Amino acid sequence: MALRCSSNEKLRCFPNILKYLQTLLVIGLVILPTNIYAQSNDDCFMCHSDNTLTMEKNGKEISLFVKEDVYKSSAHSKLSCVSCHKGFDAEAIPHAENIKEINCVSCHQNALIKHSFHPQILKSKGFGKSNDTSCKGCHGIHDVVSTKNPKNKWNKTNLVVSCGNCHKDASDHYINSNHGIAYKSGDKGAPNCITCHKSPITDKAFANNRVEKKIAQEKLCLSCHLDNEDVRKRSTPSAGFIHAYDKSVHGFALHNKNNGDAASCVDCHESHSILIGTDSRSSVYRLNIPVTCGKCHSDVQKEFSESIHGQLVAKGNGDSPSCTNCHGEHNILRTDDPNSPVAFQNVSRQICSPCHESMKLSEKYGIAANRYKTFSESYHGLALSGGSATVANCGSCHGVHNIKPSSDPTSMVHKDNLVKTCGSCHPGANETFTQGSIHVTLEKEDEPILYWISTTYIFLLFSILGGMLIHNLLDLIKKSKIRKLKQLGQIREEKHGHSLYLRMTVGERIQHATMAISFMILVLTGFMLRYPDSWWVSHIRDIWTDAVEYRSLIHRIAAIAMIVVSLYHIYYIAFTQRGRELVKDLFPKLKDLTDAIGVAKFNLGFSKVKPKLDRFSYVEKAEYWALVWGTIVMTFTGLLMWIYIDYIGVFSKLDWDIARTIHYYEAWLAFLAIVIWHFYFVIFNPDIYPMSLAWFKGTVTEEEMAEEHPLELERIKKKQAEERRKSEEDLDDEV
Repeated sequence: MALRCSSNEKLRCFPNILKYLQTLLVIGLVILPTNIYAQSNDDCFMCHSDNTLTMEKNGKEISLFVKEDVYKSSAHSKLSCVSCHKGFDAEAIPHAENIKEINCVSCHQNALIKHSFHPQILKSKGFGKSNDTSCKGCHGIHDVVSTKNPKNKWNKTNLVVSCGNCHKDASDHYINSNHGIAYKSGDKGAPNCITCHKSPITDKAFANNRVEKKIAQEKLCLSCHLDNEDVRKRSTPSAGFIHAYDKSVHGFALHNKNNGDAASCVDCHESHSILIGTDSRSSVYRLNIPVTCGKCHSDVQKEFSESIHGQLVAKGNGDSPSCTNCHGEHNILRTDDPNSPVAFQNVSRQICSPCHESMKLSEKYGIAANRYKTFSESYHGLALSGGSATVANCGSCHGVHNIKPSSDPTSMVHKDNLVKTCGSCHPGANETFTQGSIHVTLEKEDEPILYWISTTYIFLLFSILGGMLIHNLLDLIKKSKIRKLKQLGQIREEKHGHSLYLRMTVGERIQHATMAISFMILVLTGFMLRYPDSWWVSHIRDIWTDAVEYRSLIHRIAAIAMIVVSLYHIYYIAFTQRGRELVKDLFPKLKDLTDAIGVAKFNLGFSKVKPKLDRFSYVEKAEYWALVWGTIVMTFTGLLMWIYIDYIGVFSKLDWDIARTIHYYEAWLAFLAIVIWHFYFVIFNPDIYPMSLAWFKGTVTEEEMAEEHPLELERIKKKQAEERRKSEEDLDDEV
């Protein structure tokens, strides 16, 4: 039999049921003690075990049936019905017009906090009407089972599937993620839905405060991947790699700038479909990275997708670089940070060279493997290595994200676009300016003229400098031997007077000093450019941090000084008597050749007599005319390079390369010749060691004259003797 009750309190029941209830009521009131007057579960089940028991509410028929065996196997089986169902009269049928809604929180006081992943439950305090706002929506009514029971749908073994009833997309993504796979395999450290969502990490939890939400998400991720040692041991990223995010441009923007647009863990790795970076389905798989980064950097992604690198990535080419290859992963820094690989001064060496210097990639794709080498040896590359912040790097010419092959008409290095590209740094650049190879080599196949220039100079360097070394070594041995024999008394040492002889006038000394100082500055500043990473350059930069910035200016000032003193010297030898005598005495003669042969025989022991040398021997003459030649060559090549850079359009790139090659090798020839030839004869020569002071005092001793310029000394003494004789004759005549 069924008991049917309506909301207007009309009751239809069978008489025997009424009598039965009346009997029970009498027993409860009269016979039983007052301490058990409360309604028992059996009392309730007398009616509610009837599966036909219903009521009408708001025009709907509602079942009041409770399956007794289900209830008795639930977590609440030891509780009485009235523990939850309160505020009604058990004797009244129906019990009350509006029965008080069950308050689960009255017993489960911490439940609201534990269920913060559903913030709507917090707002409704568990009394919500929908499944996601009420306790019974998830846990059931009379069939509540302990979460420790494997049959409970919220047991950890069933949790993901149960959550998926409402959150199907999230559940599907999680199941296929690395977290889900580890969770299914029984990994105790693998997170499930509650592991992450027990903390507030969603938009609703933060009222759309993106900064606080992302920080909360980050802390959640780090709680396992950084703070949990067991998880760290099983995962690839190191603690240092993870910590790098804090100092990255993204981490700094999030934590220091409170920028809610800054990328955090979830932005890159996603929330539920987290996969290891080597998985081709992962959002951080290297071929998928452009799409991931493009969520924030859409303009850059568009440029990159049109580039040669982007097109290869889109085709699945694993050798082509994507965003993280250049910018890094967790350690992405600002482009103006000197520690960033894409910083202006680092991009060529750290980003472009690893691929474009790779023989493996060169052979595989047919690209030149010397691109970075040729760039690093160019003016741009050398100045960049030296610390210049304005010179061009790879990106200046080829682009940054929009890199395209030179055959592409839209490429910055296409022949039709070179004038514009070069003009971005060199205003007024024209087609003449761009003629010639950009990545120049000294190979015969690439630039024959540069090959022959370098080959010729290398031959001259070895032959001329080698000859100088042999000559001076023999001279040193012979003079040292003679000096030692004199000390031993085996050779009679000739006594000389104390007279001083004029070697250089004040004007000549000023010319010499100006030329010497400008030459040394030119060598120093020139080789600073050519060898920016050398130890001595680093010391200069340590002493003077702006040395590289002012190097070019100092080099040009020194060049002007050398040119000016050279022009003055031309005036000096052309329009002054002493100057004319100087160049006359320096002019090569046949005697210079015979003297050189005679000195060689003497030093080798083939002759016992050393030729008598005049005011300027073959040594000084060779040095003087080499200086004249070197100054002319260095002046013209230097001016050509200067004009090419600052007054573009006059010479081509090939002209500049020719001038640069000659300038470089001539500099080495001049520098080494000064060190080997000049420094030996004015410093290390045993006859005048430790130094000839003619450049400072202008005079030399009679001993130096006798050793180095005996013919001139004889001529001077003869002239002095004639002057004395004439003076004596004049005195006699007066007497």
